[in-house]
This record gives sequence, structure tokens and C-alpha cells, in this order.
Amino acid sequence: MPRFSVIVPAYKVQAYLSECLDSVLSQSYPDLELIAVDDCSPDACGAIIDEYAARDARVRPVHLAENQGLGRARNAGTAEATGDYLVFLDSDDTLAPDALRSIADRIKESGEPDVLVYDYARTYWDGRTVRNQLAGQLTEQGPAPFRLQDRPGLLRVLMVAWNKAYRREFVEEHGFAFPPGYYEDTPWTFPVLMAAESIATLDRVCVHYRQRRQGNILGTTSRRHFDLFEQYDRVFAYVAEHPELARWRPELFRRMIDHYATVFTKRDRLPRGSHGEFLRRARAHYRRYRVPGTRMRRRNILVRFGLHRTFRAFRLVSAARRRTFKAAVKLARAVRTGVLRLHYRIQLRLPVRADRAVFTSSAGRGHGGDPGALEEAFRRHVPHIRTAWIARAEHQHTVPPGPRRLRPGTAAYWTALARARYLVTDDVLDPGLRKRPGQILVQTRQGTPLGHMGLDLQERPAAARGTDFARLLRGVDQWDLVLSGNRHSTLIWERVLPGRYRTLEYGAPRNDVFQRSTSADVARLRETLGIPEGAVAILYAPAHRDYLRTQRPLLDLERILRRLGPRFVILARTHGGPLGAGGRIIDVGDHPSVQSLCLASDVLLTDYSSIMFDYANLDRPIVVHTGDWEAYRAARGTYFDLCAFPPGAVARSEDELIDVFATGHWRGSRSTQLRAAFRQRFCPYDDGRAAERVVRHVVLGGTGLPPVVPLEERKPAPSACAHSPLATVPQPSGSLPVTERR
Repeated sequence: MPRFSVIVPAYKVQAYLSECLDSVLSQSYPDLELIAVDDCSPDACGAIIDEYAARDARVRPVHLAENQGLGRARNAGTAEATGDYLVFLDSDDTLAPDALRSIADRIKESGEPDVLVYDYARTYWDGRTVRNQLAGQLTEQGPAPFRLQDRPGLLRVLMVAWNKAYRREFVEEHGFAFPPGYYEDTPWTFPVLMAAESIATLDRVCVHYRQRRQGNILGTTSRRHFDLFEQYDRVFAYVAEHPELARWRPELFRRMIDHYATVFTKRDRLPRGSHGEFLRRARAHYRRYRVPGTRMRRRNILVRFGLHRTFRAFRLVSAARRRTFKAAVKLARAVRTGVLRLHYRIQLRLPVRADRAVFTSSAGRGHGGDPGALEEAFRRHVPHIRTAWIARAEHQHTVPPGPRRLRPGTAAYWTALARARYLVTDDVLDPGLRKRPGQILVQTRQGTPLGHMGLDLQERPAAARGTDFARLLRGVDQWDLVLSGNRHSTLIWERVLPGRYRTLEYGAPRNDVFQRSTSADVARLRETLGIPEGAVAILYAPAHRDYLRTQRPLLDLERILRRLGPRFVILARTHGGPLGAGGRIIDVGDHPSVQSLCLASDVLLTDYSSIMFDYANLDRPIVVHTGDWEAYRAARGTYFDLCAFPPGAVARSEDELIDVFATGHWRGSRSTQLRAAFRQRFCPYDDGRAAERVVRHVVLGGTGLPPVVPLEERKPAPSACAHSPLATVPQPSGSLPVTERR
């Protein structure tokens, strides 16, 4: 008897069926049977199912003699099931990796509940992935299992069969079955949840719910949408047969009326000329099942009074109002743009202010990076210069007290760009900028390059993604100074971004914080992030993949943690896709300070991200995962062979990565030697005073320029925490001179 019976009905989904079946058979929890039901599909679904059955004994094919619809196809699969739990999966959706293992673990720890409700994410044809907005209802906090009256909010979660696992004996005992017709999930899900003696939740995305561009059954125009009335008749008939469930009538009534209003207002769902009939039937149901005193949403008044013509008139008036409003907004924006352009031209004719400096980072995303470190250094070393920081509205809170806050596109913003003497950025400052004589533009860039940059991307279309190279070089022509952290970066920038600027090879100002921070600072950061005392914190920071349209995690973090044991936690700074919830995976994707994350961690796990060059300053272990090194190098191009000159241990697969951590190679003597050589090459000037050197050169003409502290004389990086499992590692020796290159 398998643990799970995964039931997949198939009809006209030949393009998606293989991906669906693969997502089930590749689960890390293999104790399953896959019952694939060919609902007399006219395409190749039946043949595909038979092919999978021939390759894998866990696949049990069921072929129906005639098309019976989704509900009855599920019933046919249920009749063949022998597993402890039933899991339904639509044939164009997929199970997330390790979903069944997570479901099995949660079922065991919650005492074998009748129903387990888990989460899902919508995956769109354009590559977007959006997690269920009501995921908060699936919290695992509190007692489990429970009954529906303890967590009535579950009725707000999408009422479908495929986001739950059902104990088979519970389903058979109550005789639950899917009815024919559209919306067959409705008279299944409501009775199941109301009748369950024990329910549990799993706060993890287990199903990827495909949002097809076309072909979705419920998104097609058909009179079959009238089946919804019969389905709710079945729901209320079930309640009538079980008087103990009468307490749920008000909530069911609200859900029914809201469902009717949704179907009625959705475009292209009801055939032309049938809206009046639909509304009349909805009004009849309103009167039949109404519970006095039930509070309703405003739009449901439409159903109560059957105001079809009034509603149509209201929609026409609303559409006219929207068009008028959009035209007015467009006109207002055009006028505002013209006024701001005139304002900027006037400001360009006024004198440059020698006591003003403007900073921005990552196109206005917030205070940080090299510009952030330089802004603080300006206030510390040249306090007579007033600083301003450009940040978009949603990032204004990241700007510390001190600098003036500017929002892009405002009059104050254009005034600052026109009249400030010092302009500092790590990105494009503004396409409309006209740098004038007397202004100094400092370009800090965004780290040491491993992958190709600038003009080298002309032969890498996947990475270039339509870059306007002529426009890029026009921006380079405005640069006066470019910061570099090492000779490697200097030589690359001057070749791939050719211009008349001067390179300041002074180190990375953003890394000064590594030398200034104390163990107390690190302990405070770890506490803020929720890292348990004594745990080994792995900072996972992968690079963006140019050759992938959809950024997805390339490592199964939950599997890694299961194999490594409770001593490890992961700070995950990934580029896309919902992360599995769990106390030992801490999502830091939106954390404003990368340097703080580096300080709080014990070891860096990355692949090709430039964060490795910064992290090497801490002299803590670095592990590199190179599972797709050939694909990355082919798509992006690289300036050196990372596998031949890594900053630490290298793992070429997930299993090798687990072995590196499990055996201790991640912090062994070989890893220390590799890190020392890497640090010698790429971190010669990062002694904690890089920002001061830049400020003194730019503002004070190079007077009092502090010399570089050799690597062997720098203080050790602060320990990750008082009980850090890391041993003290001696500092490597050697230093390189500070240089200035034209």
C-alpha cells in the first residue's frame, strides 16, 4: 500500500502532460502510485500515459471509454487508488520539488489528519510566479490537527481539490465523489472541509498552478458556467442532510453570492444575451438560501436585486469615466514633463554649487553600496559639503538621517542634478542628464566583474538583452572618475568601457564596514535576522542567469538542510520563485544591506555572483556551486576560470555540495589556501579606508591620502557570533601598492 495515490485526469493537454507526470515521478519521496486517467482524450494523452506506464511501474493507466469530464475522471482514479492519502493534480499543473516529502512529514507530525491543506503558486505563460495571496491562512502556528470551526478562514482559500491531501479511508467513509459539470470542485471541497474531524495546514508551495494563455476551461465562453447553480444546490443539499453543519450556512451563502457575482462580471465567460438569465437564476438562489442578518459585499447587491440593465449602464458610465480620467492624467503628465524640462534648462544656466553632492545607487533603489559608503564618508571627512540621496518613493525609508532625500522626477531632483558639483552613482544616473563644466561625476560600478560587461556583451545577446551600446558609451563619456577595487577590475573597465575618465584603484568603499564592525555588531545582526545562537549561518547568494527567462532556485535548500542537520541555517538571497517556508530558511531577498548579511553569516554559498569578491574580505569560508558553469560561461562569458581559481571549495552538483559541508571541507586547510590566494588578488586595498581615500582625492585634491594597510597587518574579521563554530583562520600576507590609472 503506497503512502500517496496521485490522481491525474488528462484531456486535451498533450503539451503539458509530460511535465506534469515528470514532476510526480521525480519527487524525492518515492512511496507513491500515479493514477493517470485518460478521459478519452482525442489527442496523444492516452499514448503518453501508456509510455510512462511502460517505463515506471508506479504509473497505473486508466482509459475511459467515453469522455466523462474532470469530476468523473477523478472518481475513476479514486476507485483505483490504494494509497493512504489521495492527492489530486490537474494535468497542466506540476508538483513542486520535494512537495510530497513535505506533505508526508507534515501529515506525520500533525497526527494523520483527514485533510491537509497546502499552498500553491500561479505560474504564468510569461514566466512570472506569484504565490497565493492568502498564504497567511495556512500558517502552521497553533495546535494541529484542528477542526474547521477553529480556523474558518480556510474557506477563503481557493476552493479546489488539488491543494489538499485527503485520507482515503475518510473519503470512502463519507462517500465523497465529484459531480459532473463545471465547477465540480465546489460540492466536493466545502463538504470535505466541513465534515473533516481533523485538518492540518502546510505553509509551503506544493503545486505550481499553470495560468494558460488560452484554453483554460473556466476562462472560455460557454453556457456550461450555468452549472454553477447546480453545484451550489448540491452543497446546500449536503448541509440539509447533515443538520450539525447548519452553522456554516451564512458563510456558504456569502461564498455562493460572491462566486455568482465573480462569474457574472468576468468578461467573455457568459455567452452574449445570457447575462439576464444568469442574474435571474442567481437572484432565485439568493432568495432560496438567504440567511437573515448575513453581511454582504457591496457588489453582491447586484445579485440580490437582479439589476442587470442598471449594472450594464453603470459599467458604461464607469468605462467613460475611466477613459476621461486616463486622458486627463496623460495630459497632466505631459504638462508636468514640459514644465520640469524648462525648469532643468533654467537651472543649468545658474552657477554650480561647490558645496553640494548628490548620490544614488542601483537606479534609486535605496541607500547602500559604494555610493552609500561614500555619502557617509563625505559627511564624516568633508562636512562642509551638503549631501543629497536620490531614492524612489518605496525606498525612501532606507535613507539614514543626514542627507537630503530626493525623489526622481521632481523639481528638487532636477535642480540637484543641474547644480551639484559632485555626482556619485553605481548605475546610470539619468538618461536626461547634461553634465556641465565644473561638475565631477564619480562612477563606482557594482563589484568586481567575473562575467562579461560593457562592450564585451556585444557578442553575448542573451546577456546583453537589447543593450543600446551607443547610449551606454554616451554615458561613459560623462564619467570623470571610476572606482576600482583591484588591478583585474581596472584593466577590464578601461577596455570594455573606454572613455577619458581616470581610474582610482583605491578599494571598494562598501567593504570598509567589514573592518569597522565588532563582534557585538555581528551578534546584533544575527539576532535581528533570527539566526539561532551557535548555528552555522550559510549565506546563499546565486547570480542572475541571463540564459533563463524565469529565475528559479537551482538548489533544493530544504533538502540540503535536511541532509546537514539542525546545526545549519540558510540566509537565502535568491532571484525568483517562492521559497519554502521553514524556520531554518530565512528569506533575505529584500534585505537592504548585503554587507550586513555577509557580516551575520559564517560561510558564503554562491556560484558566479560578484559578492564572492566582497565576502573574501571577511576571510571566512566560501563555497562555490558550479553545476551549470558551462551554460553560464557560454551565455555570459567570463574573465577567468572560476573552477581553476576559486575562493574556496567547489561543488559541481547538489550532492557534492552536501558532501563538502558534511565532511568539513568547506572550512578545511585547502579551502583556506584557496581563499588566501583569491583575497591576495582581488582584495589588496580593502583595509577599511577606501572611502576616505576616494573623498580626499575627489574633494581635497589628494591631500592626506591614507596609505594602504598591508593584508597581514589588518585586524581579523569579527567572529560571526560568540559561539561561532568557525575556527580562527590566520590572515594571509602580502599587499599591493595603490595606483592611479588614466
